[in-house]
Amino acid sequence: MDFNFILLFIESIPLQFDFFGGEKGALGSDDPMIKGLILSMFAVTGFGILLNVFNAGVRKKMVDQVKLKRIMKETRGWQKERMAAMRSKDTARAAELNKKSSYMNKMSMEMMQMNMRPMMITFVPLILIFYLVLPQLFAYTVAVSPIPLNVIPGDMFQLTCTAEQAADPEHVCQTENALYLWAWYFLSSIAFSGIIMRLTKTSMDLS
Repeated sequence: MDFNFILLFIESIPLQFDFFGGEKGALGSDDPMIKGLILSMFAVTGFGILLNVFNAGVRKKMVDQVKLKRIMKETRGWQKERMAAMRSKDTARAAELNKKSSYMNKMSMEMMQMNMRPMMITFVPLILIFYLVLPQLFAYTVAVSPIPLNVIPGDMFQLTCTAEQAADPEHVCQTENALYLWAWYFLSSIAFSGIIMRLTKTSMDLS
């Protein structure tokens, strides 16, 4: 799994909450400066690309990419060998590999710390932009999905408006399957993060 996706997921969780007294997912304005669905979609995508470039720049400066990829290659190779030994029931080989468990756990922890360190820097600007800038520029929902995207059970991580929310005249959702401002940013970031990481040579792909 792409570790960058996990970081984006963690980073996006606070974005669906309005800490200034509104409802969950209600980042946005009743009278936004940028109006219109098409313009809003492209503008939010632009913010997603710019913030991804900023994140990649910070990552490039703070993380030793050579060391990170060496650790990733070593840990993934060990995991692959260990799983192969277990599947083939080669107990001698499995026991030999298990002796390196503590070392590999240490390497995995170091890799996690290296990946999390840039997020500690980029998280604050992201929050400030989302709560002080974007709500003034955009409406609560900025795009419409052809299908519901609320695939995670419960209402903790809702990307699109439900039919019940759209039917409620007091709710910020006016259309079923409309995408919240933060949700469209999240999806845009995922779509372009891999490309940007490859262009900036900060990708975690070992191939």
